[in-house]
Amino acid sequence: MTDQVYIADVAKHVGEQITIKGWLYNKRDKGRLQFLVLRDGTGLIQAVAFEKEISAEAFEAAVAVTQESSLVATGVVRADERAPGGYELSLSDLRIVQLTQDYPITPKEHGTDFLMDHRHLWLRSSQQWAIMRVRATVIRAIRDWLDSHNFLLVDAPILTPSACEGTTNLFETEYFGEKAYLTQSGQLYNEATIMAFGRTYCFGPTFRAEKSKTRRHLIEFWMVEPEMAYADLEECMQVEEQFVSYIVQRCLEERRPELTTLERDLTKLEIITPPFPRIQYNDALDEIHKAGLELPWGEDLGAPHETAVASLYDKPVFVHRYPAACKAFYMEADPQDASLSLSVDLLAPEGYGEIIGGGQRTASLELLEQRIAEHKLPREAFEWYLDLRRYGSVPHSGFGLGVERTVSWICGLEHIRQTIPFPRTLGRIYP
Repeated sequence: MTDQVYIADVAKHVGEQITIKGWLYNKRDKGRLQFLVLRDGTGLIQAVAFEKEISAEAFEAAVAVTQESSLVATGVVRADERAPGGYELSLSDLRIVQLTQDYPITPKEHGTDFLMDHRHLWLRSSQQWAIMRVRATVIRAIRDWLDSHNFLLVDAPILTPSACEGTTNLFETEYFGEKAYLTQSGQLYNEATIMAFGRTYCFGPTFRAEKSKTRRHLIEFWMVEPEMAYADLEECMQVEEQFVSYIVQRCLEERRPELTTLERDLTKLEIITPPFPRIQYNDALDEIHKAGLELPWGEDLGAPHETAVASLYDKPVFVHRYPAACKAFYMEADPQDASLSLSVDLLAPEGYGEIIGGGQRTASLELLEQRIAEHKLPREAFEWYLDLRRYGSVPHSGFGLGVERTVSWICGLEHIRQTIPFPRTLGRIYP
């Protein structure tokens, strides 16, 4: 009996007869020779059916099989530099499990709306397959780095009674007669858990009801949020650059073939190592104005401003010390200038914009009370958060990294919607 072998492992079985269970990705009909490109989720391999070498029934199946039909193929693995992946399967048997008719996604060009309507099928294409594999490595690298640097995973709730940064971009829901919101961030809860565990992170979906139709925005996306007790802004930036560099280098190590499939310029990723350049908001504003863009002092950077600043560097760049007025209520004030906050954004190069937002959180009960009042937030919803400043408050900092924006940058994609299996964008919730 021949055991199933995954395409990713065929190099270990050269000269052996194996069985692959998968689907037909592509096909070339050369009469007595049928060239079938098979996929099984782990990779692609070319299988060759020669009429003289297999049964009439199996050869008939090779002629009849259609794109995305499911099949079971048995044959001998041969090394062949000309074949995709460097190996080929000489078929001795082929059995069709289910013959597909009129598969909607063909090699011709399809519009974005058509492909998004058929996202459940589009995932089978080589580019989407490659992106999802890079995404999986990004997520595994995130967990591995944090777990090995004394961060403890502590899950934050999805339903919250209060907003992290105001309610304008939140999805509101009814919670047994009370208002609740789908989480924007787990950060406030992280600030509680670090007082118990020192370094923690939460990792999960977050929701922003932003009416933005840009290549950088999703309504539902995944974010990892590390938080650290006894850490200032400088330590926060040091952790971020080590963290991001590790993720990028891990993708180069494990997903080079997938990145090559995506035609990514790997030289732009190979240089992503610490340290990253740093620029203060006021200096960034000067560069923005030099680029001919308008931005009044005190306003947050938008996409064109981020691109202008990031274009000055070939690595991600830290922009820090934003005006307090444009950042969240919990940011620590700059001791040198109270109009500024100890906040920092990390901007990816090549026009991919902000991939991390974070900074040092205020440790002062009085300042936090003042900021809650200034932002007109309901104090009763934040009493538990104020408790963190009453009982053992310490300097602390943290950040949130958006998985999809990071994947988009690493893969070199034109739009963020390709970075998640089933994207939720403005006006789209199907499939």
